[in-house]
Amino acid sequence: MSLHSDTAPPTGASEAGGSPIRRSGAVGLLSIASSPLLQPHCPSSSYTTDDDTFLSINPPHVRLPESFPQLNDIPGAYLPTSPAAAHSSPTRPPPPPPPKEKDELADFITMAESLSPIGIANLPNQRHKIVAKRGAAFTIMVAGESGLGKTTFINTLFSTTIKNYADHRRRHAKQVDKTVEIEITKAELEEKFFKVRLTVIDTPGFGDYVNNRDSWQPIIEFLDDQHESYMLQEQQPKRAEKIDLRVHACLYFIRPTGHSLKPLDIEVMKRLCTRVNLIPVVAKADTLSPADLAKFKHRIRNVIEAQGIKIYTPPLEEDDEAGLQHARSLISAMPFSVIGSERDVNTPDGRTVKGRQYAWGVAEVENEEHCDFKKLRAILIRTHMLDLIHTTEETHYEAYRAQQMETRKFGEARPRKLDNPKFKEEEEQLRKRFTEQVKVEEQRFRQWEQKLISERDRLNKDLEQSHAVIKQLELEVEGLQGSMSRTGRR
Repeated sequence: MSLHSDTAPPTGASEAGGSPIRRSGAVGLLSIASSPLLQPHCPSSSYTTDDDTFLSINPPHVRLPESFPQLNDIPGAYLPTSPAAAHSSPTRPPPPPPPKEKDELADFITMAESLSPIGIANLPNQRHKIVAKRGAAFTIMVAGESGLGKTTFINTLFSTTIKNYADHRRRHAKQVDKTVEIEITKAELEEKFFKVRLTVIDTPGFGDYVNNRDSWQPIIEFLDDQHESYMLQEQQPKRAEKIDLRVHACLYFIRPTGHSLKPLDIEVMKRLCTRVNLIPVVAKADTLSPADLAKFKHRIRNVIEAQGIKIYTPPLEEDDEAGLQHARSLISAMPFSVIGSERDVNTPDGRTVKGRQYAWGVAEVENEEHCDFKKLRAILIRTHMLDLIHTTEETHYEAYRAQQMETRKFGEARPRKLDNPKFKEEEEQLRKRFTEQVKVEEQRFRQWEQKLISERDRLNKDLEQSHAVIKQLELEVEGLQGSMSRTGRR
């Protein structure tokens, strides 16, 4: 997979786009691209997926600002003399050329000091450099029934194929009772030299079977396991390389039935909201009319409020009027309705957009009159990604850590999965079933024993009768023999 930019970079552009510019002189290295005041504003994006596919658009090279002061304006600066004046003094050799880079750096520092005399206002720039160097890690989970467009939404959200589609032929071969799987897909995204390590967690098999009892348990265990793993890594002496798979946002896809939430949806959302930032999403919004979609979202909001389900809401900042209005618009749009499509379609007015072509027209993915895709993308990436990460760290992880420290002794291992109440209940049911089966088998064995005893008694009785007949016959034989012997003597 490749992507070529139509605009070629100017001559002399840096190959890496953001590498420092080197010049000869007293100052060996002048880092211009890393300065937030001189950072160019240019669109670029690149993606790295599991199959090592890389897309890149190089930005224009960094240019020095034209507003640097001249040497004549700098007090004490060295000014070269004319050639005639230089030859008029034979005892004095010509001085070396002026260090241009040093003057530029000094002017830049002077300009920064004039804006912030103490330097406290420059702390956000320092933080910007640290964050830009380290990048960020973001983990998102998609949960819901199969066929709701979860994979299509993820690929549409990041404008690339991050997750491959499932084989639809396997759905017909599923068993009646099967556990929910956990699939993890990792990718690295880069835009304007800022990298994000993205992890997408899918839950295939959830809600797809006849018996969906406790089908949410693997998802809950995965969320708890990630908190537990991070807590154990924090307790180790060396914590430099920690593996963090804590889920920062969980998108729960709701089937667009037009009625309300199903009992399975309510039960799952109740258990998820205490462990992760839960964001409900109405899938395939183009299957409902605008009026039906508005009623459906209103019913979902009523059920969520009545059941006490806590969904993620953007923070309301009173000191930022624009941010406040944006956050209120996001809250009013919940649950978000989305349309997923990776195909480009042509609209009647000649535009090429992502969407779906129907007989009545085009359903556009990024049209706010058709769905809330842009609002959901804003809350996930553009405006509230850091808040999702911060909420996971400060709210959900701290709640889990506090609960574990209150209920467990120091150094004590977490209860095994076999001690889970679900397995305890199943174990009790198996024990009862085994006991009943043993009783049935014992009853059958007793019946066989009684039959064998009866048969034995009958045979013994027949044997005794046979012995009695034999004795009787022996007595008769002895009597006949005795009578015959007496007759022969006579």
